[in-house]
Amino acid sequence: MTTARVWFITGASRGLGRAFTEAALAAGDRVVAAARNTEPLAALSREYPDTLVPLALDVSDRRAVFDGVERAAAAFGRLDIVVNNAGGLLYGMVEEATEEQIRSHLDVNFFGAVWVAQAVLPHMRAQGSGRILQITSMGAAGGMASVGFYGAGKVALDSVSEALAMEVAPLGIKVTIVEMGGYDTGLFTQGTTATEALPHYAPLRAQLAEMWGDETGPDPSTAAPVIMELASLPDPPRRLIVGDRSFDQVQELVQGRAEVYRAWEALSRKAPG
Repeated sequence: MTTARVWFITGASRGLGRAFTEAALAAGDRVVAAARNTEPLAALSREYPDTLVPLALDVSDRRAVFDGVERAAAAFGRLDIVVNNAGGLLYGMVEEATEEQIRSHLDVNFFGAVWVAQAVLPHMRAQGSGRILQITSMGAAGGMASVGFYGAGKVALDSVSEALAMEVAPLGIKVTIVEMGGYDTGLFTQGTTATEALPHYAPLRAQLAEMWGDETGPDPSTAAPVIMELASLPDPPRRLIVGDRSFDQVQELVQGRAEVYRAWEALSRKAPG
C-alpha cells in the first residue's frame, strides 16, 4: 500500500490551490491547506476531517509563515509536497501603480513564496526528501502591458527557483517551476487590485480588452491531474508548462525573443565580454 503523502498548499481556498487540494485528498493524501480566509474550506473539512487541516495564513507575513509551517509539519509529522500557489493580480499600467500597490503585490506573489520555501526547507532537509512546486505563469516568458507587475513577480520567482533547485538538489529536494496557463481561477475578479486608470492609456486598454475577449479559460480542476502526475514522477523536470494552448504560446514567445537576438547579433558582438 502506498504511504499517503503530506501536501502543504498555499492559496488553497479557491482556484488552482483549491483544485490541487481536492485532487490530493481524493488520491488519499493528507493536506494542510493554507489561505488568508479558510471559510471556503469548511465543507471540504467536513468531508475529509482526518486528512485536511485548514490553516489561516497570510504569506506576506514572514513570521506568520514560519509559525504556520511549524504547525503544518506538526499536523501530520512531515511535509512531502509544497505548492507555492498563493498570489494575486495587480492590473494596470506601470505608470499608474502606486508604491503601496507594487510592494503589496510583490509581498504576496514573490516574497511570500520565498518565505514559504525558507520555512519548509529545514523540515525537508531533515527528511532528506521533498518536493517544492513553484507556481509561476506562462506570462513569465515575457512582459505584457497592464499586467507587468504580475509578470515581474513571476519572473523573479522563476529566477530564484532556478537557483533554489540547484542548491537543494544535493539534499534530496526537488524543485519544479510550474508555468500555468490561463485558467478560470477568479484571479481577474476576487484576486485583483486595480490601479487608477490614466486617460492616456484608454486606447491601449480597449485594444487589450478586444484582444483578450471574455474567455475565462478552463476550469482549474482540469489542471489538477497534471500536478498529481508531476508530484509522482521520480525524476521531475526543472520546469513544466501546464496547458495545451499555453505550451504553443510560450514557444512563440521564446522563439520571438530568439529572433530579435539574432536580428541584432552584429551590434551585440561589437562589444567585448
